[in-house]
Amino acid sequence: MDALFRSSLLDTHVRAPVALPGLCFSAAQVASVCETLEDTGDVERLARFLWSLPVSVDSIFEHESVQRARAVVAFHAGSFKELYHILETQRFTRASHAKLQAMWLEAHYREAERLRGRPLGPVDKYRVRKKFPLPRTIWDGEQKTHCFKERTRGLLREWYLQDPYPNPSKKRELARATGLTPTQVGNWFKNRRQRDRAAAAKNRLQLHRLGPGGELSGGDSPRDSAGHGDEDTPVSITDSDSELDV
Repeated sequence: MDALFRSSLLDTHVRAPVALPGLCFSAAQVASVCETLEDTGDVERLARFLWSLPVSVDSIFEHESVQRARAVVAFHAGSFKELYHILETQRFTRASHAKLQAMWLEAHYREAERLRGRPLGPVDKYRVRKKFPLPRTIWDGEQKTHCFKERTRGLLREWYLQDPYPNPSKKRELARATGLTPTQVGNWFKNRRQRDRAAAAKNRLQLHRLGPGGELSGGDSPRDSAGHGDEDTPVSITDSDSELDV
């Protein structure tokens, strides 16, 4: 679609939104306008454009760009039930997955924050992700552990075992190999070193508390010094690639 058509359609929409059903525009042209408005970030105008479309013309709403635009409008309007319905019932190509996944997670985070009346921490977000996994319509099917795919996670671990302190050149090389940014790679290594240090300190403390018979001395229980049980501790949850690594 050329620039003249795009300008003409948008100008017509702004002056008289209800007139669109009488205009002879193809579904591909309507989809192109949705893409343009989405790319510019003009969600309000995108919403008005979608509301003006004739609901009786199914071919218009079958286009992925139109469905993605509907999801964007629903997210920004706070209509999360509508957002979930769109994402769970429509199939999207891999090019749309990252953006739609981010909206799916952020919407669930916001709902959880409203319910709890406080901001979510990393552990809270982990539990939200476990409770509301990504639908297959916006997921390429590859197993993920929190934010990183298994292939990426395995590669990061291999490099970590070889060198826990990679220099900037190695970070850039690993970033190219994983599709991450050098900053994400650096953060992953930093957090992994912190977790390993915390685990080592915890093991030393437990060994120090062991008595001659291998029992905990002083009436200590298997709970750690922070008072957390083993089945529900931040260590057990963040001992892999979480949002803290990104």
